[in-house]
Amino acid sequence: MASSISNITPVHSVSPNQAAVVPPTRQSAVASKPQAAPTDTVNISAVARASSAALTVAQSVVQEAIETPAQTAREAGAGDQQARRLLAKETAK
Repeated sequence: MASSISNITPVHSVSPNQAAVVPPTRQSAVASKPQAAPTDTVNISAVARASSAALTVAQSVVQEAIETPAQTAREAGAGDQQARRLLAKETAK
């Protein structure tokens, strides 16, 4: 059975230039403003700071222990006080 369509809305043709023009919205203007990054605060306990300091000292001791005498002499010549003390200690033996 065929039925006719009685309420058809006419379609207006739009040129491609008219279709591409979209007025700026308020939201796009708001979105273009830079947002401040959220900040976090970290509190390090005294125990954690002491542990970190002890680790740094241990790393320095290990580095000095595996350093060659030539490296120590170079560092002492460049003004490294720890290297100078080590050279003085070695020459005193």
